[in-house]
Amino acid sequence: MTTPSPHRQPSSLRERLELAWDVLVIILVIANLALLLFDSLYLLPPLREAFASLAPEWQAAYEANIHAHFFAIDLAFVSIFVIDVLLGWIVAIAERRYHRWFFYPFVHWYDVLGCIPLAGFRWLRVLRVVALLYRLQRLGLIEIRNWYLFGVIHKYYEILLEELSDRVAVRLIGSVQEEIRHSNALSQRLSDEVLAPRKEQLVDEIAQRLESGLNDIYADNRALIARYVSALVGRTLQESPEIQRLHRLPMGRQLSTAMDQTLSDLASRLIHEAVDGLRSPEFSQLLRRATDSGMDILMVADTRSERITEQVLIETLELLKEQIATKRWQQRYD
Repeated sequence: MTTPSPHRQPSSLRERLELAWDVLVIILVIANLALLLFDSLYLLPPLREAFASLAPEWQAAYEANIHAHFFAIDLAFVSIFVIDVLLGWIVAIAERRYHRWFFYPFVHWYDVLGCIPLAGFRWLRVLRVVALLYRLQRLGLIEIRNWYLFGVIHKYYEILLEELSDRVAVRLIGSVQEEIRHSNALSQRLSDEVLAPRKEQLVDEIAQRLESGLNDIYADNRALIARYVSALVGRTLQESPEIQRLHRLPMGRQLSTAMDQTLSDLASRLIHEAVDGLRSPEFSQLLRRATDSGMDILMVADTRSERITEQVLIETLELLKEQIATKRWQQRYD
């Protein structure tokens, strides 16, 4: 969660008046919505009868003074909400908040539609409260992220959003898997539409990686390779019948030892020269030709390679589905 910004006290008279007006509108909207909710429940006969049995005097007073004049009372609230919309529109025009003067009612459509005294539009007034709270939060006058109610709503909003996005993603991946299963030309399309246009870049990338990899392997294991070559030459000389016969001659062992050292040095030098040759333009060209030929072979699709490619894609997508299906919100809130 983002670190809350410090509260800022309104510094000017205008800011104090705007704050007072916004708080008044929020209180009126909450009161109006509470009245709408209560009157909607009052229309249900079981609840109305229960209200009459528990508090008959209050029920009679509500029936005579509020329910009977509910539309007029709602119009009184609407008149204040209309004034709020007009004041906000005038301020937006004066401050040139939008590119055109008539953009305000389109941006604040929920405020405009919420002023319509019909059941389907009245509940849009909830958005007015949300918008006002967001405005006060943006101005630094309140810090709703510290409110307990905000924490609860934010928690379940994240859970709902994650569940919905995960289900949509799983369904999309499942559709892709079905498309792969029923597509007979997938491997050929991958070759023609994905690999072929990028063949030259792929060949250069693979050749560079192979060349760099060979150089790095030799640089990291040069001493080990030298010991292996020396041991291999020594073992070969010891197992050679000619060297065994040479040992019987005077100074034979000294000669075989010198020969062993000479051949080991020669083999190590040959390997070193060969690795140095890997940096030559000729070897780079050879490596690119070999990689290009390998790419041509890989891009020729047959029935067996198509099945393998499709199976690899399907299993990869299945693993992705399992990863997406993991309920990460449980790990965060457990």
